[in-house]
Amino acid sequence: MPDPQFFVVAGLAVLVGALVQSCVGLGQGMVAAPVLIVVEPSMMPGGLLVANASMAMLTVTTDWRHIDWRGLGWALPARVVGSVGGAWVVAVLEPTVLGAAVGVMVLLAVAASLWGDVRVGIRPGTLVTAGTLSGVTGTATTIGGPPMALLYQHEPASRVRATLGAYFFIGTVLSLVVLAGAGELTVPQVQSGLLLFPCVLAGFALGRPTRRRFGTDGLRTPLLAVVSLSGILLLGRALL
Repeated sequence: MPDPQFFVVAGLAVLVGALVQSCVGLGQGMVAAPVLIVVEPSMMPGGLLVANASMAMLTVTTDWRHIDWRGLGWALPARVVGSVGGAWVVAVLEPTVLGAAVGVMVLLAVAASLWGDVRVGIRPGTLVTAGTLSGVTGTATTIGGPPMALLYQHEPASRVRATLGAYFFIGTVLSLVVLAGAGELTVPQVQSGLLLFPCVLAGFALGRPTRRRFGTDGLRTPLLAVVSLSGILLLGRALL
C-alpha cells in the first residue's frame, strides 16, 4: 500500500480531474494518470480505473435520464473486445507506445473536426470503432474517453455528460474484470482506488455549479480542449 504522501498528491490530482469531468464529461483519467505514473506507477492502471469507475457512477446516478442507450448498445460490446486488447498490451507491450499512436490520432481527429467543421455521424460503424479503440486505450492507459467524446461533440451537453458517464462506468468495470482475469489487477491497486473516493466525490460536487454555465451548444469547445490535452499527454508520456 502506498504511503500517505501518495494519497495527498494523488488525491489532489483525482479531485481536479473529477471537477473537470463533472463539467465536461471526461478528464479525470487525463489529469490524474500522469501524476500517478510519476508518484506511484505500481498503482497503474488498476488504482486509477477504480477511481474512474466511482466518478462515472456518480454521473450516472444524477444524469441517467439523458443517456443515449442506443449508442451504448453498439459501443459497449466493442469496448469489451478493445479491453481484451488493452489487457494484452499491459501484459506484453509498452502501453506508452500505444498511447503515443492514439495521441497522434486524437490530435489529428480534433484538427479535422475544427477544420471545416467536419462531422462524423453517430452510426453503428463509428460507434463500434470508437468503442473498440476506447477499450484498448482505456484499459492500457486509463485514458479512453477521446474517441467517444469526439463522436458526441455536437450533441447537447446533458447528453454528452450522461452518455459518456454511463459508457465510462460500464466500460471501466469491464476493463477491471479483464485486467483481473489477466492477473494485472492487484489488491493494493483496488484498495488505493477505493481510498481515493472522497476526492472523487469532492471534485464531482465542486463541478456541479460550474457545469450550469454550459448550454446546449456550449460544451463543444471545452470538450475539444480536454480531448486535445488528452492526446498531448499520451504523446508526451511516450516521448518523455
